[in-house]
This record gives sequence, structure tokens and C-alpha cells, in this order.
Amino acid sequence: MALTIILNGQSRLFEGLSDSASVDALVAELGLKGDRVAVELNGEIVPRSGWATTGVNDSDRIEVVHFVGGGTVCLS
Repeated sequence: MALTIILNGQSRLFEGLSDSASVDALVAELGLKGDRVAVELNGEIVPRSGWATTGVNDSDRIEVVHFVGGGTVCLS
């Protein structure tokens, strides 16, 4: 069975996830490194320590923010 969620404002079907998959499984399915993202589930930030035990259900609203580092700032 597939899982349909609202990811970053857009409906998206995940064939590889079933109902009540974990946040951890979703992050892996997205191909993201867990140490570089933050996840909000239905308006609540999910602590990284809870990803394995927090379920994602059909029609949930999820926001995933990917942290990007690097660059320099020049002040003249």
C-alpha cells in the first residue's frame, strides 16, 4: 500500500511507504541525510530522537527543511 502525504505544501505519493511508516523511513525514502534536516509533522517539530517512533499517516502535512552550509560573507 502506498502513502500519500502533503510534503512541503504539495501532495505526494510514496509507493515505498505504508500507512504508519516512521519519520525516519520517510527521510530515508527522500534520500536525505538525517543530520541535515528538520521535520515538522502536522505543525509540530519532531525531535530527531523521536523519528524512529513517530508514525506518518496518509494525508499528514509534513514540512522538511534541509540545512545547507558553506559560503563566505565579505564586508567591505
